[in-house]
Amino acid sequence: MTGQPRRVVQRGLWFEEFEVGTVYEHRPGRTVTEADNTLFTTLTMNTQPLHLDAHESGRTPPFHERLVNSMFTLSALVGLSVSQLTQGTIVANLGFSEVSFPAPVKHGDTLYAETLVVDKRASASRPGEGVVSLEHIARNQDGKIVARAVRTTLVRMAPDA
Repeated sequence: MTGQPRRVVQRGLWFEEFEVGTVYEHRPGRTVTEADNTLFTTLTMNTQPLHLDAHESGRTPPFHERLVNSMFTLSALVGLSVSQLTQGTIVANLGFSEVSFPAPVKHGDTLYAETLVVDKRASASRPGEGVVSLEHIARNQDGKIVARAVRTTLVRMAPDA
């Protein structure tokens, strides 16, 4: 090897690199702790006993235990995708739709995420940027879907495009 080594900076995908129909599996997963849930829930002023009160939630059907705050689950789901898809290339989140939580997340569960590129188009009003629609799915360690969300993003085009 002569001269300077080749350098690669980790980044997300440029608009041109997104291909509709591609599924990205995001690894590693993220094991959710009681501390994660308590911190997130209290930081966001969510006083729901289902997330904070072990005694009360333990007495309440159908779960009889504290559950992880679903907004934490949504945030972790999107966060798991960032380094592979949008790190340094996203301009903005334009919106979320079809958000659902088909199964609860419990303390100690590990979340794994995958993303399907649903659609993309060049922005009509913002040259050098494009709109990309992504379907994010979170599964627990048993493969059960615990969250799903469709997210629309504004992404930069490659600098040389």
